[in-house]
Amino acid sequence: MDYNYSRSLIKWRCIVLISTVDILNALADYNALVLFRTIAATRDGSNILISKMNLSRKQYYSRMSRLMNAGLVKRQNGKYILTSLGKVIHEAEKSIETALVHDYWKLKTIDSLETCEDLPMEELHKIIESLIKDQKIKESVLVNRHNARELTFSLI
Repeated sequence: MDYNYSRSLIKWRCIVLISTVDILNALADYNALVLFRTIAATRDGSNILISKMNLSRKQYYSRMSRLMNAGLVKRQNGKYILTSLGKVIHEAEKSIETALVHDYWKLKTIDSLETCEDLPMEELHKIIESLIKDQKIKESVLVNRHNARELTFSLI
């Protein structure tokens, strides 16, 4: 291996790249998600009492470390706050929660209707428009349906 090439690899490896997997792993634990939501809810960086979280010190700091390593949380003036990335992820997490709590069965209904060969796409779009109230979720469902339809036609 060329010496200059290996030096550039070493330099490249020093750059910290955070992946989607890192973020999902940091939030995959229920207690870590509750901790992340608590930090987001405080907004002013208030101290979060470990005793209120019902976690041991080790559990608390382990989860906090994962959140910080994923780039979601930082420590500022002795208090934990969301990073800019953390704020974006928090908004996305709220959309996921909305989909699960308010729209799960509606989305399952849409999936079932999609398998009906006799239902025209325009009718399916009208049903989606009437069932789903959250604009982000509605756009996601409609865009994904449109992209899947284009893919199907391009494969034919």
